[in-house]
Amino acid sequence: MPSLLSLEALNPSRFDTPAILRKLASSSRRLAELKGVAASIPNQGILINTLGLQEAKDSSEIENIVTTHDELFKDDADLDAFSNLAAKEVLRYRQALRVGFEQVRSSGLLTANHIIEIQRQLERNHAGFRKLPGTTLKDGSGKTVYTPPQDPTEIVELMRGLELFMNDPSLFNVDPLIKMALLHHQFESIHPFYDGNGRTGRIVNVLYLVKEGLLDIPVLYLSHHIVRTKADYYRLLQTVREQDNWEEWVLYMLEAVEVTAQQTIHTVQAIKAALMDYKHRIRAEHKFYSQDLINNLFTHPYTKIDFLQRDLGVSRLTATKYLDTLVSTGFLKKQKIGRSSYYVNLALNQILLAQHSEPT
Repeated sequence: MPSLLSLEALNPSRFDTPAILRKLASSSRRLAELKGVAASIPNQGILINTLGLQEAKDSSEIENIVTTHDELFKDDADLDAFSNLAAKEVLRYRQALRVGFEQVRSSGLLTANHIIEIQRQLERNHAGFRKLPGTTLKDGSGKTVYTPPQDPTEIVELMRGLELFMNDPSLFNVDPLIKMALLHHQFESIHPFYDGNGRTGRIVNVLYLVKEGLLDIPVLYLSHHIVRTKADYYRLLQTVREQDNWEEWVLYMLEAVEVTAQQTIHTVQAIKAALMDYKHRIRAEHKFYSQDLINNLFTHPYTKIDFLQRDLGVSRLTATKYLDTLVSTGFLKKQKIGRSSYYVNLALNQILLAQHSEPT
């Protein structure tokens, strides 16, 4: 296989096949459409929070960290309480995504140090890049199928090369979507950390698209597609290593972008429609309507009295009255777990559940 030392050693022209160019055109169109649709939501924090939670769940599921929507959304509303361990792992993923997004947005770069910080947020440790040998990748039967670089000096050099590849467009003149596919494979093959490589790599995917200006905010998450096509994902990772079959890998990743962008467009449009419906009906039916109220209900699929107090600047009694009134008029559903009460945005929760269950 081509040396991990240099992605630039690949010939860019090998990706000019008719199949790749056709798929690149269709996936690029869908991605541009998603960028425009996402920009039509006035409060971008709504999409970052709700879709970020969905991505955190899907990406963690690939690593067999499984939690339900109910557990996840409840823990999102009650971070300081005792929570499901898997849900905590998932929420760490969303935090890592947020930290990485802020780094890329402020610097315009995606560096090795940014990636180290993303992984630190995920794993809650300061281990950094691997320093000890022994890491291997095994298949389902326990057989070693790939041994990533073991020398810590080599790992650092490889990550430095990957940093240059991501940030210097003159090094490899191909479309950013093709480049994303290449850098994702390279990162997973370097496997620079003891833990969290898969989830870190999937965060890097979307942050690279933001860095390249193909998205304004991180809303294209490939994990759902990878969960659905997990066998193909791992098979194609390996065929690149064993057979230099980069073309099929690139086609797989472009398909993932196109399918995911289309699904996300539908999700964002559904969220926008539900948001406008709630906005018009709450404004018509209740004197306490405000834009801050709508933002609260759509930023948190499960909200709490404390959140409404904070976001609207009202007393606990007033916040409780607002939420209970919205329950009585069918906008929310109240769930009481222990001493905590959660208020479920029925429309938003239904959209997220439908998006997660629809076939690719």
